[in-house]
Amino acid sequence: MSKESQILDVLDQIRPALHADGGDVEFLGFKDGVVQLRLMGACESCPISMVTLKDGIERRLRSAVPEVMEVIAV
Repeated sequence: MSKESQILDVLDQIRPALHADGGDVEFLGFKDGVVQLRLMGACESCPISMVTLKDGIERRLRSAVPEVMEVIAV
């Protein structure tokens, strides 16, 4: 399974929680250990979106895909 497929699988597991709050996330790419995501919907303007990104999404991705070093929103 490719790294991108592994990342997409983890994001699919996280999506229901984001959808419950009116948000979503779009995978834009993975290069040199960095996952690029776009926060959408309510997540775009949420004041704690960076907490969600770093403490939620990044933590899950790093645990599931050891090659992931960082997650950034673009």
